[in-house]
Amino acid sequence: MSINSALRAGVSGLVANSSALAAISDNIANVNTTAYKRNQVNFANVVTSQAVKGQYSAGGVQGITRQFVSQQGLIQASGSSTDLAISGDGFFIVADKGAGLTASDARKFTRQGSFSVDADGYLVNDSKLYLQGWPALADGTFDVSPSDLTKMNSINVKNLGAAVAPTQNIGVSANLNKVGVVSAQEAAYTTTGANSMAAYANNPAGGTKPDFVIEMNVIDSAGGSRKVAMAFLKDDAMAPNQWHAEIYAVPATDVDNGGGTPGQLANGNVNFNADGTINLTTSTLFGMGGTPRVTLAASTAVGTAMAPAWSDASGLAAQTIDLDLSKITQYASTSTVNAISQDGAGVGNIVAIEVDEQGVVSAIYDNSQIRTVAKVGVATFPNSDGLAAVSGNAYRPTLAAGEFTVKEAGVGGAGKISPSSLEASTVDLSAEFTGLIQTQKAYSASSKIITTADQMLEELINIKR
Repeated sequence: MSINSALRAGVSGLVANSSALAAISDNIANVNTTAYKRNQVNFANVVTSQAVKGQYSAGGVQGITRQFVSQQGLIQASGSSTDLAISGDGFFIVADKGAGLTASDARKFTRQGSFSVDADGYLVNDSKLYLQGWPALADGTFDVSPSDLTKMNSINVKNLGAAVAPTQNIGVSANLNKVGVVSAQEAAYTTTGANSMAAYANNPAGGTKPDFVIEMNVIDSAGGSRKVAMAFLKDDAMAPNQWHAEIYAVPATDVDNGGGTPGQLANGNVNFNADGTINLTTSTLFGMGGTPRVTLAASTAVGTAMAPAWSDASGLAAQTIDLDLSKITQYASTSTVNAISQDGAGVGNIVAIEVDEQGVVSAIYDNSQIRTVAKVGVATFPNSDGLAAVSGNAYRPTLAAGEFTVKEAGVGGAGKISPSSLEASTVDLSAEFTGLIQTQKAYSASSKIITTADQMLEELINIKR
């Protein structure tokens, strides 16, 4: 009977509008939830076959839930360097635990990037989901895979240890006085042995005193600070643009040169052009036309007189130091050091964590060193609106969403990482409150259908009385 179908239509209206109210309530409740995607219940009519001509059978309405997962929320600046947002398509890959992940452990997908470092050093968001990334390899690259999530691990930024950067390059800017008086000791000077400048540094009572010394700090492989000196002695008047030069360790016991002059690393001449610039081609300090370089073998391999090594007691690794001497000049001015630069750094501890737009996570040390930790991958789906929502503002894959692909941020259509930022909820309160009013009125109208049908059935029953 048509009245019964009207009752069922009214009930379907109550059910559908109840679902709409639930969706709106969820949206309003999550208006401040990071990267929350609003839901909406759309209505579709239900048509029943009209078996009896001239009579209409009401089918009612059904509620169809729609997710707006692909909708981009507003990117807002955050005060934390570990807060991340994705500008564009894609999701962060997360897991329910940090250590001991296996292939059987479920991975989830989220855009909630409110990550912070937990007590164990893992990057975890407010829903206690652990951020996944490709670990940095020894050469600083990443083993990126578009589908193999087992190549990714929970990112840990604390269990890295201290950072040390041995000195590899030293730059020297200095001037040697062209009009300086030739030392009386120059006549007795020898490049090695008891009359060398290295011998004088080891024992001022002997050797030849240099006219000018440039001392340089060197960081060794263990993060310790060593001292290396470059000494100059003006040559006699027969060679006005030439200086005797030596490089030696201070103290001499820091190195072993196989029985040569204690502490000496190199010796020879440094020549200058007529305009006061250095002529490295004719200088012999590192061999004729040689690259200005100091090479120290490992302390376990005692060097020869021509191949010095770190002393056995130091236990240090081999080290090669390139010297930039191009800014050493010879002008008629007081000998002076203008600047010395070197790229080594002693032992440092982590003071900050940074993430760039490509998703590279780096640890910043208090010795100015930067160590690459991992790279955040961005997962994309053919139909992200088809993902199934799970607790923690995250999603799991479904057939409707399609196969995921993990990409590097900003590559192949994947969104870029916005560091120190968070994605806002996509909820518009004005639209939700408007929908709330409409849903309330529609619910009341559906209830009127039931009331009216009830009254008509009552009238039908009263016919018999």
